Amino acid sequence: MSESPLRIVVAKPGLDGHDRGAKVIARALRDAGMEVIYTGLHQTPEQIVEASIQEDADAVGLSVLSGAHMTLFAKTIELLKEREAADITVFGGGIIPEDDIPELTRLGVSKVFTPGATTTEIVDWVKSNVTPA
Repeated sequence: MSESPLRIVVAKPGLDGHDRGAKVIARALRDAGMEVIYTGLHQTPEQIVEASIQEDADAVGLSVLSGAHMTLFAKTIELLKEREAADITVFGGGIIPEDDIPELTRLGVSKVFTPGATTTEIVDWVKSNVTPA
């Protein structure tokens, strides 16, 4: 019996309306054999956490370009803990200053990809660091 593919939720929290990067990552993960659920634009952390739980996700990838990454990542992780779903790996990327990455890591973000990260790098990281439920 083969192992089930990883289930990844890709989400665009907040008011940022630019989702090309999130769609590129979603497609790369899908092409690598993962099941990908893209939540669409303008999602609240509550909506993202609900979708992640309902979809039995192994990980959630957040794409933030608006500058609200500290708040949006923190709220998503807080809600996952409240819903007893802290085993869902949180990773993300976007326009995130290098100086903010240590604090995001402290909050529980497993990996932050900054501009220039390749789809291969992201896919390889997910395969190596996300454990199926």
